[in-house]
Amino acid sequence: MKAFESTPLLYLITDRTLCRSRSVLDLIAEAARAGVDLIQIREKDLPTRELCALVEEAAARIAGTPARLLVNDRADVAMTCGAHGVHVTTRSLPVAVVRAIVGPDFLIGASAHSLEEAREAEAGGADFLVLGPVFETPSKAPYGPPLGLEAFARIARTIRLPVLAIGGITPENASRVLAHHAAGVAAIRMFAEAEQLELLVARLKGLR
Repeated sequence: MKAFESTPLLYLITDRTLCRSRSVLDLIAEAARAGVDLIQIREKDLPTRELCALVEEAAARIAGTPARLLVNDRADVAMTCGAHGVHVTTRSLPVAVVRAIVGPDFLIGASAHSLEEAREAEAGGADFLVLGPVFETPSKAPYGPPLGLEAFARIARTIRLPVLAIGGITPENASRVLAHHAAGVAAIRMFAEAEQLELLVARLKGLR
């Protein structure tokens, strides 16, 4: 994946409604300093102007760290507000269309829930995939039953891109998905609710 060589990759996906002890901007800054590789701003309910302001401030706060900032679905906001990339879902424009818009050097992450979707995203020019849900989790219930570890591993082995696991990821089960060909893990709640984020990141980075 562009600009990333170390594993496991850690992908924080934001949900400001889960931020209890810190603001979402503080969470982003703390995560970047702690060593989280990828941070997706996924505040889909924000009006465009507020989303732009959030992305611009987040980009400023992580400047000087290796972390890469992505915006969910909104390539226009990502490109104009200082992010490093965009994350597309199965309900977004196809990856190939987004790649044609953003050019070869802009980071594209893509969600997938099956081998067919993973292959389509890979062929379209994604830089990495987020595959799941691996385990049972309420936030991913609309995407069907969990894949489970074996199905995840079969798909991950087929794809040449880094494949990150999502869906019910916890510090306790992260090592299991990494042992099943995951290049890293993506999560919302695990990061947002961590009281000691630096210790969590160190623990996860030490798994491989």
